[in-house]
Amino acid sequence: MALLVKTTGTINCSEPTTDALLVALKENIFGKTEVRPVINLKTPTNINVTFTLYGILDVDEKAQIFDSFIWVYLFWNIEGLSWDPVECGTDRISLPRKQLWRPDIVINEFMDENKAPDTYYLYVEHTGKVMDDLPIHVISSCNMDIYTFPFDIQNCSFTFNSYKLNGKLFNQIVLSRRPTMYVVNLLIPSCFLIAVDLFSFLLPPQNVDRSAFKMTLILGYTVFLLLMNDLLPVTGNTLPLINVFFSLCLALMVASLLETILIVNIQCGSSYYGPLPQWARVLFLNYLAKLVFLSKKCSDQNCDPEGKCREFLRAGARAPKAPLTPHPPLHMPVSICHLRVFYLCIKKIISKISLVPVEHRTETTRCDPVVDASQSEAVYKTSPTLQELRKISHELLSIRQQVNKHFKTDESADEWVHLGQVIDRLLFGLYVIFLSVSFITIFTIWLSWYNKNAYLT
Repeated sequence: MALLVKTTGTINCSEPTTDALLVALKENIFGKTEVRPVINLKTPTNINVTFTLYGILDVDEKAQIFDSFIWVYLFWNIEGLSWDPVECGTDRISLPRKQLWRPDIVINEFMDENKAPDTYYLYVEHTGKVMDDLPIHVISSCNMDIYTFPFDIQNCSFTFNSYKLNGKLFNQIVLSRRPTMYVVNLLIPSCFLIAVDLFSFLLPPQNVDRSAFKMTLILGYTVFLLLMNDLLPVTGNTLPLINVFFSLCLALMVASLLETILIVNIQCGSSYYGPLPQWARVLFLNYLAKLVFLSKKCSDQNCDPEGKCREFLRAGARAPKAPLTPHPPLHMPVSICHLRVFYLCIKKIISKISLVPVEHRTETTRCDPVVDASQSEAVYKTSPTLQELRKISHELLSIRQQVNKHFKTDESADEWVHLGQVIDRLLFGLYVIFLSVSFITIFTIWLSWYNKNAYLT
């Protein structure tokens, strides 16, 4: 069934007024709302669809919904309709929408009803061209990828379709998020807190309660994440990179707190530990210590107790009145090397006292060897000086045993303390690497976002 219009292609008006044109149009095209405005049904009706995006009302990443307000413009021709603008007095007239045929244009991504206000008129030109514009509140589905949030660029599509007509129109909307608010409110404070935790490694754990400082930082960072949780997107499809960044920051803070507890425990109880396991000595003290530039001091590695003890004894022989105390000055720290030298010198002094010749202990004028020997034995047993030397010898032997025991304990404690220092320096290096990679990544993504945004605009 075709729309009945005059084949001459013109409508005659009785006078050049809008009322006369409206009366002529009522007689020809009004009421024909179910049939396409063509003379032959095989003739296609070309419909031009354009729209203007007036506002973005909401973007729900969790529900994957894009809420917007658009204004749609539809253009088509009524075949065979025309009038003379001079004869009818106008070249354009507005007509009630319900009186004319209109295409049933829908949006495939629609998720809810259109809540926009209704409009009641469309416009017809003297050539038969019809223009219909109407507002639409579009609540549509949109597959969003928020991996690079807040530097993400989303692509949402509107597919215009018709149930009665053949054809489809695909339009893509590119959404670029403004990341400045998220950078200022999320990334910069997080980087400040993690930088403060980084510089807390400069606090000496043996003098300052570093663990309390780190616990305060973790508490502050947790409160910060709870307050800023509403700004973070939540979706089940992909995990945003910024969430991974926050999780790694919190994990590093917790790891640094645990490492501080370990270091303090080693500093305070290393003297009660057993020897360091061989695998830990090889892995941490040989390899990782070199990696973090914390190898053992050369003074302890290249210690020569024999040579230094000979120097002390020679100095005492050249200056008998000077004390032969093989220890460093009071303002210098006592190391294991000094204790080894002290132990070796004591050992040599004890051996010299034990080997004092008998003829040097007393004098005699007799030549009888038996009587001389017995008298020497009696003198050796009854001489108060030699008895005192014997007591000193026994006391020095006890000191030697205690020093020997101290060497074993002190070497083990020194290895444990060195292990704690290596772990502390290693975590500090990981902190520096993590912050460097994070800053470079954020800067690169931000720069890429600006380049894409400049290309789109």
